[in-house]
This record gives sequence, structure tokens and C-alpha cells, in this order.
Amino acid sequence: MNRLLLFNLATDANDPVLGFTTLWINRLAAHWNHIDVITMRAGRLDVSPNVSVYSVGKEHGFSEARRALEFYRLLLTLLIRHRYAASFAHMMPLFTVMSAPLLKLIHVPITLWYTHRQNSRTLEWATKWADHVVTAAPDSFPINTPKLRVIGHGIDTAFFKPSPNPAHRETRFTVVHIARLMPIKHQAALIRAAARLPELRVIFVGDVPPEIDAAYKADLETLADQLGARERVTFAGSLDRIGVRDHLWKANAAVNLSPPGLFDKAALESMAVGVPTIVSSEAFRPLLGDHADALMIPAPDDPDALVNRLETLMRMGAADRDRLSADIRARTVAQHSLDGLISRLNNVLKMGEP
Repeated sequence: MNRLLLFNLATDANDPVLGFTTLWINRLAAHWNHIDVITMRAGRLDVSPNVSVYSVGKEHGFSEARRALEFYRLLLTLLIRHRYAASFAHMMPLFTVMSAPLLKLIHVPITLWYTHRQNSRTLEWATKWADHVVTAAPDSFPINTPKLRVIGHGIDTAFFKPSPNPAHRETRFTVVHIARLMPIKHQAALIRAAARLPELRVIFVGDVPPEIDAAYKADLETLADQLGARERVTFAGSLDRIGVRDHLWKANAAVNLSPPGLFDKAALESMAVGVPTIVSSEAFRPLLGDHADALMIPAPDDPDALVNRLETLMRMGAADRDRLSADIRARTVAQHSLDGLISRLNNVLKMGEP
């Protein structure tokens, strides 16, 4: 019995935010005879031959009631047909709660992955039902529980790697900010900092998600206009990972202004590429080590500190910046590579410990 039941939020290789889960599933598939995925939403499927994907139909516009019925139809069918060694819920506390009574009845251990500072009653119940909880960083799970194991992020460091042609970097000092356009990501702070650094160019990669007022992007554009920085601020929209990497290869620095409790993989991807990355979340301090003073700011909405760190990078000689970048990449590969994550996750799924 070496079969895994996996619950996923979105299984779509083209999804700009959750497309990476296809890669995770395929890497996990190398360690299991078969994986059955029940997903809230499906798009373009690009999974290994030993992976089957079943959607509850959000992509078809199914109502919540119909999706719940579809979930239980799929779950019961799979549990009747197969025996599972473990179950894994990726960012799906809802499916954890819905499946737990049946899985507990037949002694299938449940592992929940969750990395976000937002708590909810559903997450609290999922934590109670789960046998194991895994997350990326110590402060990226909002509930104190002895079930929690910190296993790092899973960055495809073979893909997110330094440019084969560093000479193609922008001649004007260019900073890239990779995140969905939303207030919690503090894009406005970077625009305010750019207005004080006339030699700086900023590229925002990401779009406004459905749950955020679409006017937020227009507000950012207006702010850039008012501060006289509009010609130096570009909104590139949502891009696939090839487009993201292309921007990182050309950038001189990256900025990630997520607040405490968020440990963004986008920042780790830029570090893996070898781009000096300024961050505001304390979750990055252990990774940055001796470089924390140069690359961390005390709060995400602190333009003064951001200007200071950007000026430091801009004044830094190319050789020093390259040494910093190489060290940060090495640390990222050691602590947050996809291969390392999959190994630790599989250990939790099969033995309960990383």
C-alpha cells in the first residue's frame, strides 16, 4: 500500500499563483505508486502518469452545495476502490475537515500544509483533525500546536537560477516586485521610495486578485503620477514563471514587503536567481544571516528604511553584490530547494517527522 490521497486548492499548470503545485505533485509522484488528487479547481493538467486528478468543479461555476456533494462523491468512490497510506492537504483546511471523519474511521493519517498568517474556525478545526501540520517558517502558521513541523519552502532552484548571461541586466538600476497587487503587499511603499531615488526603475509583476477592488492598481498609478515617478514605474501584469524569471534575470534587486506571518516564496525565488532581495518579514532573518542588516527593513510600510537599503545596494560594487548574491542563493538552495522540501514532506507523510 503506497498510495497517496492529496487535496489541492488549484491544479493548473498555467495558474500564475498556484501553478507550482503541479511541480510539487509530480515530484511527490516519484515516491508513491499512485497519487489521487481531489482539487477545488482544475485547469491545464500536466501531471505524471501515476497521478489522477478529480475536480469538484469550481472551474465550471458549480455552487458550494454542488461542490460539496461532488467532493463526497469523489472521496467515497476513491476510498471504496483504494487503500491509502496517507493523505495530504495543501492549503485546504476545508477539505481536511470535510474528509477527516471518514479518513479517521479507516486510519488514514492526515497531514495539512498551511502557510499564511490568517486564522479561521475552519483552520482551527483542521488543525484538531490533522495528525500532522507542516509549514514553511516558524511564524507562517497562526496556531500554536505540538503537531506543527517547519519544513521550509520548495523552490525549483534548477529553474530559478542565476542568468547564463549576466551582461543582459538592465543598465539603469531596476528593482522588481513580484506579488499580487493588494494592500497587504505594500506596493505603495516601494513607489514612495522610488520617487526619492530618481535613478531607480521599478517593475511590478502581478495583477489585482478577484477579492481586491480593481481600483487598487489605478490608485498605485495615480500615486506614481503624483510623486513624479510614473515614467519609472511599470506594471507588467501577471506572468508565468518563465516571464517572472526573465524579469529577475534583468533586475539589479528585488523587494518583498510582506508583513510578519507571510514567508513569500516569490522572495525565495528571487534569492535563488541570485538577485539581492530586500524583505520586511522577520521570517527571513535566519536565512539572511549576516546579510540581514543590508537586506531587511523593520516594517513593510517604512519608505525611509527602504530608501536606505536600496541606496546601499546601488552604491555597492559589482563584485561585492555578486558575492552577496551567491551566498544568498547557496543558503536558499540549502534550506528551501524543492528536492529538500519533498524529502522532508515525504518523511512526515510516511513517518510523522521530517
